Amino acid sequence: MNDALVIAGKSYASRLLVGTGKYRDFAETRAAIDASGAEIVTVAIRRTNIGQNPDEPNLLDVLPPGRFTILPNTAGCYSADDAVRTLRLARELLDGHALVKLEVLGDPQTLFPNMPETLKAAETLVKDGFEVMVYCSDDPIQAKMLEEIGCVAVMPLASLIGSGMGILNPWNLRLIIDNAKVPVIVDAGVGTASDAAIAMELGCDGVLMNTAIAAAREPVRMAGAMKKAVEAGREAFLAGRMPRKLYSADPSSPTAGLIGS
Repeated sequence: MNDALVIAGKSYASRLLVGTGKYRDFAETRAAIDASGAEIVTVAIRRTNIGQNPDEPNLLDVLPPGRFTILPNTAGCYSADDAVRTLRLARELLDGHALVKLEVLGDPQTLFPNMPETLKAAETLVKDGFEVMVYCSDDPIQAKMLEEIGCVAVMPLASLIGSGMGILNPWNLRLIIDNAKVPVIVDAGVGTASDAAIAMELGCDGVLMNTAIAAAREPVRMAGAMKKAVEAGREAFLAGRMPRKLYSADPSSPTAGLIGS
């Protein structure tokens, strides 16, 4: 825990956050999450039963809140009102749980965030006592606005949800990171382990993913790969990469004092 991720005052050893959708069954869900080492798991309240449907299998039986930090999210919400209502339900189902992930979508084709509605919902939720982690566009100005509203983490997309396209705009991410006083967690678009490593090398505090693991040919193995990638990327960031030098060779071995010279 020497380099813990701290969100809303709580420390986490893992910087990989994972979703719980799209797996074959609950057994695969748990196996993949165990392999990932994730401590925070996000749950779509409108799509997954965590107690609102007592006659159906309950995800919390597989991922008990005593073992994992459950992060209810508003996937499938297209207005601030729907998102706020969904998270108030989640708080009731989880006995007053305050940490939530807000996402307000703009359209069903791209799942790009509707930022005016996101800002509106964030303001309401923060005033209502929620600790809001928020999915947002990679706009540095709007990310800063969300931080100033009181969100405990900003979560800019790397590329569209479920696209697997990786980080399309590293420059905007760096602008967000350099100006943020809360954790910056890449959310959406990661496709494979190298994408996760790049996000961490840029200086992101964490990475959240679901499809990249669940849609892999072997989800459990991919979860393990993502764990390693996030750890390696963080270590590389802390170590500090060598400077890039165009057209300037610098041999690894000394050129002076060569044998026979």
